[in-house]
Amino acid sequence: MKTDIQIAQEAKLLPITEIAEDIPIQEDELELYGKYKAKISDAYLNRVQNNKDGKLILVTAINPTPAGEGKTTTSVGLGQAFGKLGKKAIIALREPSLGPCFGVKGGAAGGGYAQVVPMEDLNLHFTGDFHAITSANNLLAAMLDNHIQQGNELEIDTRQIVWKRCLDMNDRVLRNIVVGLGSKMDGVVREDHFTITVASEIMAVLCLAENMQDLKRRLGKMIVAYNFDGKPVTAEKLEAVGAMAALLKDALKPNLIQTLEHTPAIIHGGPFANIAHGCNSVVATKTALKMADYVITEAGFGADLGAEKFFDIKCRISGLKPDAVVLVATIRALKYNGYVAKNDLNSENMDALQAGIANLEKHIENIQKYHVPVIVTLNAFSTDTENEIKFVENFCKERNCDFALSEVWSQGGDGGIALANTIINTLKTKKSDFRLLYQDELSLEEKIRTVAKEIYGASDIALSTAVKKQLQKLEALGFKKFPICMAKTQYSLSDNPELLGRPENFMIQIREAYVAAGAGFIVVLTGSIVTMPGLPKTPAAHRIDVDDQGMISGLF
Repeated sequence: MKTDIQIAQEAKLLPITEIAEDIPIQEDELELYGKYKAKISDAYLNRVQNNKDGKLILVTAINPTPAGEGKTTTSVGLGQAFGKLGKKAIIALREPSLGPCFGVKGGAAGGGYAQVVPMEDLNLHFTGDFHAITSANNLLAAMLDNHIQQGNELEIDTRQIVWKRCLDMNDRVLRNIVVGLGSKMDGVVREDHFTITVASEIMAVLCLAENMQDLKRRLGKMIVAYNFDGKPVTAEKLEAVGAMAALLKDALKPNLIQTLEHTPAIIHGGPFANIAHGCNSVVATKTALKMADYVITEAGFGADLGAEKFFDIKCRISGLKPDAVVLVATIRALKYNGYVAKNDLNSENMDALQAGIANLEKHIENIQKYHVPVIVTLNAFSTDTENEIKFVENFCKERNCDFALSEVWSQGGDGGIALANTIINTLKTKKSDFRLLYQDELSLEEKIRTVAKEIYGASDIALSTAVKKQLQKLEALGFKKFPICMAKTQYSLSDNPELLGRPENFMIQIREAYVAAGAGFIVVLTGSIVTMPGLPKTPAAHRIDVDDQGMISGLF
């Protein structure tokens, strides 16, 4: 059996200018990065602003398991399937982080015969967007420390510095460090921290900004520290906005590549959904809607994280409204949620399936709270039995969900035609009446409680006295109306990754809350979640190599 990277390397790519012609984007509206990838220029973005919007389809999934779900694979295959049906469709996805590529997850370009290409470029440096974000983030950190060294005119309290440096790699030893060691000329000694680039507020700002003016406005609002009076010190006060914007000028422009079947794909931005807001950029999504009749986008990890943030953060801030949601599951993952060991998932087990399907049930209920039509798709495996598939199909239809089997991994677009036709029928027969889960006027504590109880199924939240004071301070500073960005394990509906299926009678432990003022949301850390991941015992980097001809292997 061929690996994903072998399939991608054998693909016959078209020049990106030919892909653009069908949209249509003129060649002088592209900024080329070689033959097969390009950035879309501001000239094109401005030209299509008055075009009618297409239908917005969100792809999400049940909680991820070692058994695999295939959310990105489904998104890519679905776009290819619309093309097979003669429909004008575009895929709008996030860029992969280097952290998972060399850590535990591997690449993030889809899989099998439903991939975006060039796969190696996408999974590695691509067009440099993440490097630009990292550089802008660390420029601000350097300017902050330099300001303190040069006299500290803003009276920054070094015990209340909240801006962290970042790196797009899993590196646990950088979570908590000490900087400024050495002589007096080497800076002020203090504790510092790193996050992974995808959790940087600049990543969120870039993905939520509508244009350069909005980007600069948001950059300026980012809080880097508090002064001795407890008042915020922003990037604007450090006079860092112009330089950061210069670094981000090209990164703000969406990237255009293609699928294995030459469907256009806009890949832009990459916040994780477990520690950030988990959606591709607003610019990319809104541009795609002007290009095509159907736009397929996705939100990271399970629907309890990615979809909730897509709705309550991205849609709230941008005004986007999804027309339908595709919820991806696999028989294997559902049985895993029924506490079957990974090695035993290939055998039919109706008892485990009946137990584990409660996870799917909760995600269906959650999406329906937003009043958006739901289509459940099973990403097919050869080990799935007819009894198992029929059981899931009946289960979904009993809950007013349309259902389709997806075989895009093995068949590409042809394997997604049943799903594409089901979506088209759903869009004709069921109207989306999208609503937010909570309103701006609720207190921050009540917003956290609403997400925990309504989406996760928690009995309540546990707030320490310190966290309550943090929330009170944030409200006093004027951030009460901000939405909540919950940082939580992706492996469970709870904050405990060991609790599979649909846990009950659990509390969500709230560890910390802080504002991302430029992004426009409150970050809430739960359980033991961290914003700088570590490498596993056997990292994916062990398998990756390049031969004398420059051919990469082992990426996925």
